[in-house]
Amino acid sequence: MAREGWGLFGPDDEIGAARRITAHKRASAARLVREGRCLSLAQPLSRDTPVPRHRAGVQHFMDRDGGDYAAGRRAPGGFQFAEDTVMMPVHVGTHVDALCHVWTEDQIYNGHSGHEITSTRGARRCGIEKLPPLVSRGVLLDLVALRGEALADGESITREDLIEAARRAGVELEAGDVVLVHTGWFARQAGRSRLEVDFDTEPGLDVSAALWLAEAGVAAVGADNFAIEAMPFPDGQVFPVHQRLIRDYGISLIEGLVLEPLAMCGVATFLFVAAPLPLVGATGSPLTPLAIF
Repeated sequence: MAREGWGLFGPDDEIGAARRITAHKRASAARLVREGRCLSLAQPLSRDTPVPRHRAGVQHFMDRDGGDYAAGRRAPGGFQFAEDTVMMPVHVGTHVDALCHVWTEDQIYNGHSGHEITSTRGARRCGIEKLPPLVSRGVLLDLVALRGEALADGESITREDLIEAARRAGVELEAGDVVLVHTGWFARQAGRSRLEVDFDTEPGLDVSAALWLAEAGVAAVGADNFAIEAMPFPDGQVFPVHQRLIRDYGISLIEGLVLEPLAMCGVATFLFVAAPLPLVGATGSPLTPLAIF
């Protein structure tokens, strides 16, 4: 299998394409802020957040609350407080995939061994704590505007589709960009319960589109769907876009974005800001991406 992104940043690299976000790139992206508007691109996290059936949902427990004081807990000096605990998968809601998330042939990104990911210590290589903050130019490729409607379940986005969406937006991709693809899938889930959302059929990138982004030198790719790529997969393949972008090119994927409000603003380029939780050895992290323009 091709490994085009291996060795580009040295044999020990665990960061991947995010290294293309240089200080100059960040400064250039900051100059895109004209109005000072800021949009969160993250889903709310609660027990109702949709999640595939093979993953646990968000679990939220109150450790101390008003009921404790009503039941007689002492409040020295009148001081009272509440605190809570949240348990959830790292791949839930809006989140970013680490470079250790997927692999084939016992090798993760850059040739590191898949055997270094264990149940006791997590990922010794390419864990999410290795991914730096993503502060760069964000580029919205709006396939909904291109099609005139939300994409259908299972519909593939091709290289030609992305080229046309970029042309329509008047944008040429640059190294270090964070590219966000608007499919309309997430907006179509509005009103459905967490158990009604079908994570096995959705529009998304095909391999030709993924390779076009990789060849442009992007730092990360995101979309308003669960898997970035079209599902179900082509016959005989399993997560081919994940394999190509994450494993072969070291490009992190940002899944579950909320892009409808940004698309409605008609903004194609903006300052993109997001930082994963530094969960040592984790395969991903919840994320609150911001579009500032």
